Amino acid sequence: MSQGLCILRVLPHLVFVRNKLVPAGSDAIVSQSLAVIIVVIWASMHFATILGHSADGLGLAAIALIVAVQTWLSAGLFIIAHDAMHGSLVPGRPRRNRAIGRLVLMIYAGLDYDRMLPAHHQHHRHTGTAADPDFNVSGPRRPVAWFVRFFGNYYSHVQLVRITVVALLYMGLGADIRDIAIFWAVPALLALVQLFFFGTYLPHRHSDNDFADHHRAQSGAGGIFSLISCFHFGGYHLEHHRNPGTPWWRLPSLRPS
Repeated sequence: MSQGLCILRVLPHLVFVRNKLVPAGSDAIVSQSLAVIIVVIWASMHFATILGHSADGLGLAAIALIVAVQTWLSAGLFIIAHDAMHGSLVPGRPRRNRAIGRLVLMIYAGLDYDRMLPAHHQHHRHTGTAADPDFNVSGPRRPVAWFVRFFGNYYSHVQLVRITVVALLYMGLGADIRDIAIFWAVPALLALVQLFFFGTYLPHRHSDNDFADHHRAQSGAGGIFSLISCFHFGGYHLEHHRNPGTPWWRLPSLRPS
């Protein structure tokens, strides 16, 4: 009997990956380590460029490269919050997930985690229907109209106030409004387009082929392109909907080789 109880205590801390049981604790360590790396690199580049008057001392090629990297890292901030929404970032610790999710969405673009959390779970419950806040039922093949609806669902005037306050603080520290726009606003907006196109539109758009199942999602190309485009949420979107508790970096392991 005691042996059986011991097994029951262990099983909640295990997950299946390629039909093998793997300790969930090790996944959490990897997820949290990657989250720290993304946040630290993003913050380092963010403050160095905004407070260092980078636009004056850099050429166009260097500026474009920095913006591209910050765009990808900004998308990464959102992905960290996304894993927090599903509880995989800090398993069994909803308050810690919420705290981290709030932080990364706030520094990304002043977004409200508590507003996005129920909306995202509604997306998973009612994927591809009129009740899905991330879906454009009137134009499932029209990316521009879909994006406008997507943006409208999550933008708020409070968000604009938060961004304005932070921008004023930066300017009080000597930052130039051009650097704030180039190295924060532009990457944030480009990351939004990136997340929408690769992580929402392509996986859930209607095509001539039927969806594989009730998740109404489809996966795209895997490998390095999947990582660069949307931290694997484009390349392995169906796998995510079938296994929402799997952290982003483990999604490729869910596809049969």
